[in-house]
Amino acid sequence: MEEGIYEQLVTQELHAELESSGRRYETARIDAVDEPHLLARHVSDVVYRHLTAIKDRSDRLNAANDVIRRLDSESAAVEEPARQLLRVYQSEHPGLTNRSSIRPTTPLSEAALLTNASGEPSIGHELPAELASADSVDLVCAFIRWSGVRLLEAQLATLADTDKPFRVITTTYLGSTERETLDRLVRNYGAQVRVQYDNLRTRLHAKAWLFRRHSGYDTAYIGSSNLSNAAMIDGVEWNVRLSRVTTPALIDKFTSTFETYWNSDPSFESYDPDRDRDRLDDALAVASGNRSHRSLTLSTSRLEVRPYPYQQIMLEELQAERDVHGRHRNLIVAATGTGKTVLAALDYRRIAHAAEHRPRLLFVAHREEILNQALRTFQEVLTDPNFGELYVAGARPERRDHVFASVQSLSSYVTEIPANHFEVVIIDEFHHASARTYRQIVDHLQPNEMVALTATPERADGIDVRHFFDGRIASELRLWDALEAELLCPFHYFGIADGTDLSRLSWKRGGYETAELETLYTGDDARARIVLNAVRDKIVAPLNMRALGFCVSVRHAEYMARVFTEAGIPSASVSGKIRGAERTKLLASLGNRSINAIFSVDVFNEGVDIKEVDTIFMLRPTESATVFLQQLGRGLRRTESKPILTILDFVGNQREEFRWDLRLRALTGGSRRSQKQKVIDQFPTLPSGCRIVFDKTSQEIVLASLQRQLTMRWKDMVRELQSVGDITFGEFLDETELPLANLVKDGNKSWTRLRRDAGHLSASGSVLESEILKRNRAFSHVDDPVRAIAYRRLLSDTKTYSELSDRDRRLADMLIFSVWPTGGDFASLREALELLRSEPEACKELIAITDYGFENSRQQTRPLAGSLRDLPLQLHAHYQREEILAALGVASLQSKPGNFREGVKYIDDLNVDAFFVTLTKSDTGFSPTTMYRDYPISRRLFHWESQSTTTLASRTGQRYVNGTSTVLLFVRHRKVGEFGPMPYMFIGPATMADHRGERPIAVTWRLSYEMPAEFFHEAKVAAG
Repeated sequence: MEEGIYEQLVTQELHAELESSGRRYETARIDAVDEPHLLARHVSDVVYRHLTAIKDRSDRLNAANDVIRRLDSESAAVEEPARQLLRVYQSEHPGLTNRSSIRPTTPLSEAALLTNASGEPSIGHELPAELASADSVDLVCAFIRWSGVRLLEAQLATLADTDKPFRVITTTYLGSTERETLDRLVRNYGAQVRVQYDNLRTRLHAKAWLFRRHSGYDTAYIGSSNLSNAAMIDGVEWNVRLSRVTTPALIDKFTSTFETYWNSDPSFESYDPDRDRDRLDDALAVASGNRSHRSLTLSTSRLEVRPYPYQQIMLEELQAERDVHGRHRNLIVAATGTGKTVLAALDYRRIAHAAEHRPRLLFVAHREEILNQALRTFQEVLTDPNFGELYVAGARPERRDHVFASVQSLSSYVTEIPANHFEVVIIDEFHHASARTYRQIVDHLQPNEMVALTATPERADGIDVRHFFDGRIASELRLWDALEAELLCPFHYFGIADGTDLSRLSWKRGGYETAELETLYTGDDARARIVLNAVRDKIVAPLNMRALGFCVSVRHAEYMARVFTEAGIPSASVSGKIRGAERTKLLASLGNRSINAIFSVDVFNEGVDIKEVDTIFMLRPTESATVFLQQLGRGLRRTESKPILTILDFVGNQREEFRWDLRLRALTGGSRRSQKQKVIDQFPTLPSGCRIVFDKTSQEIVLASLQRQLTMRWKDMVRELQSVGDITFGEFLDETELPLANLVKDGNKSWTRLRRDAGHLSASGSVLESEILKRNRAFSHVDDPVRAIAYRRLLSDTKTYSELSDRDRRLADMLIFSVWPTGGDFASLREALELLRSEPEACKELIAITDYGFENSRQQTRPLAGSLRDLPLQLHAHYQREEILAALGVASLQSKPGNFREGVKYIDDLNVDAFFVTLTKSDTGFSPTTMYRDYPISRRLFHWESQSTTTLASRTGQRYVNGTSTVLLFVRHRKVGEFGPMPYMFIGPATMADHRGERPIAVTWRLSYEMPAEFFHEAKVAAG
């Protein structure tokens, strides 16, 4: 063996590692008195890597002995035959069994697939061996039975005796879990157990174990085996064994997903046998079918009704409308069956809590059954069975403080009620508001807060109830959130090219001319054959379907009903003229399958609840995304007999004005720009059970439409502005429904240039104006009142930079570096501010964009407290990196904040560590190797991994774990957003809750304030 192998293979790399972390070393001796265990780990890691790289067995033995001799000349050398050290055991509990004496058949460093096949170990054999050496155990399992637990009794007892954590997540799925077994796990084996009680929304069917070890050799099993004897021993079960060594990314995902379920999913509730046994027995009885239940849209924990995540998002948006924007008449839009009444009750509870009393309440609806259900819901939410009085069908209120009244009962005397008597007014089914009886109530009453609830803001008669609220919806339950929450039936959407050419039809008032569409579609036998062929292709049994078809006119509906009936599929048509008993009879015929399809003209867009509908035909181009969703909503109600809703959308060659981007955003969420890639990738990230499939021709049509919208011709935008006149920036975007990105994404496009090209601005622009407006996108994310007010003042004020207060100078720096991220070519910041103000049209545009962004924000922000209270940063606001550095006082013309690319910035004079965290680090989207390094665990906990060069022993690492600095977390979902570089949301300050590892360091930060529900919902790694 070559002399000097220790120096060559160990010393150089070890010294380099120590030097990079700021440690001193000597060539002959390494001083590790301060942190000997860390040094030992460094030495062992380096030696292990080099020894395993030597393939020849004899050379490897010589190298090992050379290392031993140089570390300790008196140590005995390894002699032949060489043996591998498998474990080092030191009993911390005398008398207990050696927990490391049993080893799994599969080495801890390897992955495997176990199928319970002959000749291979079963998972029932491997689990005891895994438990024996684990330092903590996590189990997620759809159901748990004693026949499986008893096979692990000895190991679980040892786990409990050695105080090793054991966490279990399970469900009431099919009533299969045994409550007595859970009781034993808690009482006998010290397990912490969480249970998903809600059988209607039991989504968890996973079966998986995670065994964590201080040595780093974590393992996991993921597969089909529940905790039962059949699954573990003799069932035909498949289970994959993962290892931290070979599949670290999958172990990381397991860990992060489990932590998210455990810490933040409200549907997994802590189980205490003494407290919860009766509740669990009831839930298991319902799940097994041995007891009936009534459907609730709320989650109960002991006596408190808690909002589901989607409801929490809507509540926060509603509160932002009030607190941030001062809007106290608000419209809530959510599909039927998604808990609008529960949301209203939760909102009222919060209002009452803030007021420290229950404000006088009026709840208005048009049917007695709605009022009865609403009253029960409010009583449950408020935990008060005596809350509220009914005013309907002869029942009259006595106290008149909290009244649930029908429109009919109120209409005769509403004008006699003092306008301000009720402090809170909630009006259900607000799409009826155009009726005289509703208008009388809305116009007369003047409450502190009015909340309107509807599933259908756009009515078939052309009335849009949004005009009662300045055209604004305070909060809307997004389709994908409702699907993820399993509130609605999953759908399969098929886009099918029908060969029609719509590009030559007239387009007026935002849509096609009905008469021209009718002429094109009615009597088009070729198109009708395409529709029938699609039905036969996509529907297994057409005579079992219950379908609604949306047509362009009465003639078109009658024609389609005739075509289907003649093809052997009994069908009927419905128009607005068919009412009462006749319509009820038709709906009953659809329900019992006497007919299989009803074709209508917008009749079923609103107000009719047909749960049984399992197929939707889109037979006309629906320009409004809202109406499109209303039509889908007719088939999205969940029933036990309906596993899926099938949607057949027949796609023609549309005019350029047709907005496929709006329709797809309504279906899938996300930015306008992201829709194109989703279509190309065939929508890989839809909610569970949902699919969107375009055939080749329809995909080409949709992609062409999206491309046109993304690259809308400038001359068309100029023509739009000329047609509507010289209106404001916000009015133009609202009037034309053009996205903000059309005017701020491209550095050559601006509102000022558009006005000039449309002839509304005569003065020509300067080179400096153009330079400033190339950065107009940097103002689109402003969502807090501090910057919105300050930027407006700074851009229009005459105070010089030196005359500003210290706080206003920081805000001026944020403004300046937003325009010139690298500082520009200025002698001073005072000069930069003066030059910026010298371009009045550019300043007006920056103010307009800032105002528009802020007015459309739905986020509450708050100032910092304590020693950082004077910083111009607002918690939960969004900032570009240069704004953050300027606010922290470390941006200057010399430092050029736009060039800063590090993940952490330490500000010495503030003793602040500012973390810049991007959750999705890959530009290509899903990245299994990076997605589980930085992520929120709950709304209060955030997992973060340090840079690979930061060691636990370093000064920086010690600052993190000892909490000697203030940590501020700035987090964004991805690098690039709709307008370019995505801004960061400020979610800190934070303190360390836990840490693992030495290099890098995995830290769990505890936030001082809960992160916003919407941000957490989008950022968390686990669905739910």
